[in-house]
Amino acid sequence: MVLPTYQEAANVVEVLRRVRAAAPGADVLVVDDGSPDGTADLAQAAGRELGGVDVLRRTAKAGLGKAYRAGFAVGLERGYEVLVEMDADLSHDPAALPSLLRAVEDGADLAIGSRYVSGGSIPAWSASRRALSRNGNRYAAAALGLGVHDATAGYRAYRATMLDKIDLGAVRADGYGFQIEMTYRVARAGGTIVEVPIVFTERVLGQSKMSGRIVVEALALVTWWGIRDRVLRRGRDS
Repeated sequence: MVLPTYQEAANVVEVLRRVRAAAPGADVLVVDDGSPDGTADLAQAAGRELGGVDVLRRTAKAGLGKAYRAGFAVGLERGYEVLVEMDADLSHDPAALPSLLRAVEDGADLAIGSRYVSGGSIPAWSASRRALSRNGNRYAAAALGLGVHDATAGYRAYRATMLDKIDLGAVRADGYGFQIEMTYRVARAGGTIVEVPIVFTERVLGQSKMSGRIVVEALALVTWWGIRDRVLRRGRDS
């Protein structure tokens, strides 16, 4: 499991304990971007108590996509068969881990913890925020031809052979854009994508890292990918 952190001192120990309870056999790699609040030290101490927890310390905040790529590279190098990504703020319930892992065991190359399939929900969000997120996902699905309801979801499990296949070094997006790009690359590589319903809980402690820049980046990238691929496809067909 790859768990990116930046200033998550309020949550990191609790999330690690819940992960250990939900998936006793899972190993966790905390990828910390130089948190000034001591997140990395707390994770390391929790690791000594729980076992199976490593901490990758990076010197500065460099973005979610780079953190995941760094963590995936470590996981692939160590020979893991499944790599999971999850937020460290407890918005993703570790109790859903067995369902995601089971989906990969049953044949999925990518199992997405989805808020927008039957059984999934976001109980704490306002109707306007839910509509913004859902419409953004619908736009991404239409622009990129994805048969996925929740391409921006950050709780997911990948088959390691698929991560090898899609060339992580070529992935450039961050934030929402990273999740969409990874979904798109798996789909283009012919991977099987399964959505597993989850309940998404708004963070209680700490501050959200989401920004308007990340949302704009995601929409711009989706538009560019959609136009680029249609133009390239038209060129090949002419």
